[in-house]
Amino acid sequence: MTTTTHKVVSADGTAIACAVRGTGPSVVLVGGALMTGADSAELAGLLAAEHFTVITYDRRGRGGSGDTTPYEVAREIEDLEALIQGPAGGSAALFGMSSGGALALEATARIGGGAVTRLAVYEPPFVTDDSRPPLPADYVTRLTELVGRGAYGDAVEYFMTAAVGVPEEVVAGMRQAPFWAGMEALAPTLSYDGRVMGDTMSGRPLPLDRWASVTVPVLVGSGDRGAPHILAGARELATAGDNFTLRLFPGEEHTIAPRVLAPALADFFGAKAG
Repeated sequence: MTTTTHKVVSADGTAIACAVRGTGPSVVLVGGALMTGADSAELAGLLAAEHFTVITYDRRGRGGSGDTTPYEVAREIEDLEALIQGPAGGSAALFGMSSGGALALEATARIGGGAVTRLAVYEPPFVTDDSRPPLPADYVTRLTELVGRGAYGDAVEYFMTAAVGVPEEVVAGMRQAPFWAGMEALAPTLSYDGRVMGDTMSGRPLPLDRWASVTVPVLVGSGDRGAPHILAGARELATAGDNFTLRLFPGEEHTIAPRVLAPALADFFGAKAG
């Protein structure tokens, strides 16, 4: 299967690196925190084999993409618009993983139907109950301060402990692992994901009216063995409208195997085309 790489120029002049696989209806994969387009390559390959044109990309500030300050969530939505109008051919379905799901949801609300044909999300990390502590009120400010003084490792550690909920002793071990350097390289973008999540990790009910303009079919995926707050958030999001459908993946957690996820997405996005 041929993979072609491109760069599209977003509305503010930022170059966004992307890769295109397959042929058929377009699907754009939106990664979560500390993800680049390469992390979605396996899922992209499986979907491309199901007769889709699959576009993966490096969100701004990551991998081969540029970055332009000051950051605004609206700029990331413009990045998606550039991908849809460019390699996607004018319309696409979106799939968002973790905080990428929250970004894809917000983009669908702002871009609207026509350009976005369908939306699937897997476990946006909403905190809507008391099953875990809410995100600290100064979370984004703290990340920005750490990155500003070059403490990239500390920023990743703060994200892992405060946002993900990984115990400090586990993170201490992670800091010695070979993959840690790659995570540090993406640390400057962690506050971006914090901005994307906004107040949806506050322990309060979701602002469902914010997404009232989303009228396309939406698949809300969640594993049934992960953190209770993740499943609770997925269940709540699925009540946003009759076009929202909850899909539970038995035995799965926040990290789901592409081979498990791909068939569900292929079926939702249109199944096999001839």
